[in-house]
Amino acid sequence: MNYVQAVQEIAKAAPEIHSELRKCSTQNAYELIRIFMVQIRKVAGENEPNLLLSYLKKMNKIYKNGDTTIRNALEHTFIYSLDNVATFCNEECKKVIFNTISLDLRQIYSRQIYTSGM
Repeated sequence: MNYVQAVQEIAKAAPEIHSELRKCSTQNAYELIRIFMVQIRKVAGENEPNLLLSYLKKMNKIYKNGDTTIRNALEHTFIYSLDNVATFCNEECKKVIFNTISLDLRQIYSRQIYTSGM
């Protein structure tokens, strides 16, 4: 999955951010994931577990099928922000987050969390 395909997938999952996605003047995978992450943070903060589940499943799909650029952006932007998102949501949403993200993403998250304190 390349940048254009990832934009299409995200726009299908979160049509409310479609106009913001179109504003991106360059095909920047990091900006794309950042925009989607802002939306994920919003629904987590509003304690909307069903919508959060849908977004996280989409993120898993993008990671699984993404090209190297998309995967790197996801690993660095999404995973880096995940702890912040989990901090500000209720327990139900935390469970949704950590039960939904793929094993690969959980391992990257764990590695990032445990090595950042060293």
